[in-house]
Amino acid sequence: MADFRLIADRIAEDIVTGRLGPGQQLPPQRWFARRHRIAPSTAGRVYGELVRRGLVVGEVGRGTFVRAAPAVAQGRALIETATSVPVNLELNYPSAAGQPELVAASLAPLLRADVLTEAMRPGAADGTAAARESAARLLAVPGWRPDPAQLLFTGNARQAIAAALASLVRPGGRVGVEELTYPLVKEIAGRLGVVLVPLAGDAEGVRPDALAAVHRAAPLSALYLQPTLHNPTSSTMSERRRRELGDLVVALGLPVVEDRIWSFLRPDAAAFAAHAPGLTHVVDGLSKRVAPGLTVGFLVVPEGRAEAVGAAVRSGGWSAGRFALEAAVRWTADGVVRRLVEEKRADAARRQAILTEHLTAHLGERLRGAVGTVRTDPRAYFAWWELPAPWRADTFTAAAAAHGIAVTPGTAFAVDPHRTPDAVRLGLASAPEEELARALRTLAAVAAGGPPGSAGG
Repeated sequence: MADFRLIADRIAEDIVTGRLGPGQQLPPQRWFARRHRIAPSTAGRVYGELVRRGLVVGEVGRGTFVRAAPAVAQGRALIETATSVPVNLELNYPSAAGQPELVAASLAPLLRADVLTEAMRPGAADGTAAARESAARLLAVPGWRPDPAQLLFTGNARQAIAAALASLVRPGGRVGVEELTYPLVKEIAGRLGVVLVPLAGDAEGVRPDALAAVHRAAPLSALYLQPTLHNPTSSTMSERRRRELGDLVVALGLPVVEDRIWSFLRPDAAAFAAHAPGLTHVVDGLSKRVAPGLTVGFLVVPEGRAEAVGAAVRSGGWSAGRFALEAAVRWTADGVVRRLVEEKRADAARRQAILTEHLTAHLGERLRGAVGTVRTDPRAYFAWWELPAPWRADTFTAAAAAHGIAVTPGTAFAVDPHRTPDAVRLGLASAPEEELARALRTLAAVAAGGPPGSAGG
């Protein structure tokens, strides 16, 4: 019997060398099997291996297509410099005017030798009493204030997610997630040996009936949610949906990991934890509020869970450093975080106006309404663009890259690799405003022109 991996290697070589180009469709599996004189089941394994390697995308009812971008580890596109193109709308790190000077001034007292000596000691998972009180004040929102005794600290929010899941789910366990989710959660799950189960949703996120049905069919160990400014769609759950899901997880006894990393942009949205405080593990951090290189991860755990989650933090090597904790306390006490958050909320609103003027309105003029759907929130730093037909996510990503613009294809967010949306995420935070405007106009023109080989292309 033919080794499917050897056949996959040959197809992979054709993709890497360019003999099979971005967006090119592979033949149907039965035709491929006849051509290579192999069993249809072997052909299925070949295609599955190519999907696993990230070289192709399988789309139900449409076929299998060569990816537009080189394969990368799942989730990496949003945390590494994935491209050297001039305008990068993949990375999404907001920055406020005068931010370095503001942060530096607050750090100056830490550089005294006596203070620095203490700050350089190893940090514990539960930090210090001052850090816990400071973080509790920072994270509080109407209707919910964390108990300082239930606060733990990690190096960043990604490590907080990993620690929460590691403490809740054994290898082979199942975690329910939105159908589109933060890419790094897929990578974390892979490293922990955890299975992600996509849950059907609507404009507000996961539907309670879908969660109940999946859990009834095969029990979940935990649920991971982004209820406020979901990445990538920018959707926010209503209070009614939060109550319904909260009541359901309480009835099921199902632990929840609530990711609130973008919630600082929407202070009006309460925490999901308020509806299931005995089950919800809240994750947040400073990477978006302050800067990605100057960060601390916050993890608020339910009563009685601090010891177990703290053990996961320590075993994973995810504890925050004492210097970072001391810096976070000072930034909070000095008002640095508050000022940066206010600046970034105003900045996000300006960039949303640029999005409307230079993409949404521009597309409407060019395509007379056939613009696809741009889903966003006027307070968000990103937008989810469901592309106009006949564009596919990977071919559009390749076309954008050819014009010097990097966007993130919907495949990066899809939990089921066989059900990938024809959409891209636009990160609005990192590019200077003038560059952002030019890039959005260019993307509008690319979309209007249609993909190569189409009637409009």
